[in-house]
This record gives sequence, structure tokens and C-alpha cells, in this order.
Amino acid sequence: MDATKPLETIEVKTDRVGCDGGGGALGHPLVYLSLVKEGFVDCPYCGRHYVLAEGAHVGHGH
Repeated sequence: MDATKPLETIEVKTDRVGCDGGGGALGHPLVYLSLVKEGFVDCPYCGRHYVLAEGAHVGHGH
């Protein structure tokens, strides 16, 4: 990963996300990440930065 390139930030409405790095040949194994604790999380494989959208509800569902 290029340290000078800014991380990709993705705004989400759920407190759990699945990241595969965009799939295809440049992707990585699918991992599920939780935003419950901090309201954001970085993918340990590709560095995508996921943030909860304003007004998103945390902890609802299963």
C-alpha cells in the first residue's frame, strides 16, 4: 500500500460491513468488520476506512 496515497473512506449506514478489497484480481479475502466500538474501522487488508453515516443506528438487528 502506498503510504502517500490517502485511504479510501466509505460512509455506511450499518454497524457491520464486509470488505473484499473491491473483488477481482486486486481484492482480498472477505472479512467482516464492526464499527460498533468506535464508529469507524479500517480494513486490515486494504486500508479502506469505513465510517458510520450521520444518523446511522448502531446495534439494531441480529
